[in-house]
This record gives sequence, C-alpha cells and structure tokens, in this order.
Amino acid sequence: MDRPAPEWIAVGKPDDIPILGARVVKTAQGPIALFKTREGQLFALLDRCPHKNGPLSEGMVHGTTVTCPLHGWNIHLDSGKAVAPDTGCVPRFPVKIEQGRIWLGLTALRPTD
Repeated sequence: MDRPAPEWIAVGKPDDIPILGARVVKTAQGPIALFKTREGQLFALLDRCPHKNGPLSEGMVHGTTVTCPLHGWNIHLDSGKAVAPDTGCVPRFPVKIEQGRIWLGLTALRPTD
C-alpha cells in the first residue's frame, strides 16, 4: 500500500541548530526534535524517549545517537531505535534542506525505512 507524500513545512535555516544541538518544532503529531550532528547531518525524531517519554531534545548528541536526559537511554538518530540492551523506537520524520532552508516532513517514516 502506498503511503501519502509528507506535508512539508519550513522550520528555519541549518545554522539555527547548533552542532550537537537540537531545536523543537511543535506540530499536530506532537513536539518534533531536529538534531544536528558534528558533521552537520540533520535528523528529526518525536521528542519523546520510548522509555519514559523524556525530552530527547534536552539530551546529548554524540555521533548519530542522542542520550535521553532522564535515564540515559541512547537512541539512534537515523532509525529512532534504542541502542541495545534497551528496546523501543521513536517515530522519526523526513528532513531536507532546499534553498538554504530546513524542511520537515510531517508524515512519520516507517521504523524499517
């Protein structure tokens, strides 16, 4: 079954998010955190840890993971999956940069994408 194309919204410029930092966008799906790695890659996850709904946007970014500030769970930014031995998954959202702006897709990606 085909999935509908995501609705895209402009959420700022790449420089608006600090290296190893995050920015939160409030949406109908809930708060979505945009993260930037040291290499400048951008990722978007629902801003809730799968463990106890901690705010991932307040966690530390290292490599392509973020550590939840509440209980230290590590979440892969590229898949939304918890790092073993922890289990669970956070919905992730598409992000693209076009004409110097960050665009956030409001349709969550499948966990296996």
